[in-house]
Amino acid sequence: MKAKFTGHDTFPLRYGWLFKAVNHLNSNGKFSSSDEDSIRQSIVELGVGKNMVKAIQYWAEACNVISSSRENNLYSHFVTNNGAYLFAGENIDDGQDPYLELPGSIWLVHFWLNFNSEQLTAYRYFFNFSNVQHFEKTKLINDCYEDAAKLVDSELGNISTIKKDIDCFLNTYSKKVKSITKKINSIDEDHFTSPLAELNLVQDNGGGFYISNLAERPELPIEIFTYALLEFFKIETIDSNVSTIDFDSLLSKPCSPGRTFRLSESGLGQKLDEVQGFTDGKISWVDSLGLRQVNVSDFAKQNSKLYLNQYYGKQND
Repeated sequence: MKAKFTGHDTFPLRYGWLFKAVNHLNSNGKFSSSDEDSIRQSIVELGVGKNMVKAIQYWAEACNVISSSRENNLYSHFVTNNGAYLFAGENIDDGQDPYLELPGSIWLVHFWLNFNSEQLTAYRYFFNFSNVQHFEKTKLINDCYEDAAKLVDSELGNISTIKKDIDCFLNTYSKKVKSITKKINSIDEDHFTSPLAELNLVQDNGGGFYISNLAERPELPIEIFTYALLEFFKIETIDSNVSTIDFDSLLSKPCSPGRTFRLSESGLGQKLDEVQGFTDGKISWVDSLGLRQVNVSDFAKQNSKLYLNQYYGKQND
């Protein structure tokens, strides 16, 4: 893995940014850090300052809705299949949910953001490698710094860089609670700007303490869970080409749905029971005599998008 603890300029992901990035590229706009004309054009078209343009680009790339290619030492950006699917392709009306109005779309963005084994960030460290449920921010910073040194094969940077990334992660995923004089706590509206905070995966307990319990997640749509399971299954079995995966891998391996969605052991079992009915047995599992295995048919493995389509009311494609 490569370390990537910078790039967002401490701006948390905000509503509308991913659509702005996709729409910018679909309108023949460019993202550039060196071409002054392109930078000025981006500032005008996106309606934000230079640093925020860079943050929009960062989050769109991190969520895998845009990507870049390099040719003759020049980078050009393009909309990925994910970006075209959810936000818009060449036709502005093609996106399934460009404004993230459906809760499942936010779960989907969360999955795309953390389903990455190439670049390590604070949020990917937390969801894929950390085992804490109740934590203090300073301890998480130190844990991330120490563990990242073992996980990455690139320059790590100093601990202050990781602190800023941890701060950005927490501001992206939690709603900030602040005390006003001696009255009861109130929610700081400035921290409603990130859609990922709506998932309630991380709660700010005040005083630098946070909670992120493993839970059953009934609010996680089964279509999104099924899609995530199949995407993880394809990566896990890319060499072996087997049709089964063990329960513990789905629960605790990096990039697994269990880790990504912060599912408890019973929560994962309930989701697997539900997915068995949802897919008409094309994904099934057994839990007997200490054997817990999930079976995935070839049809399901090859059609993860089909199950995702059902969430958006599309039966084919």
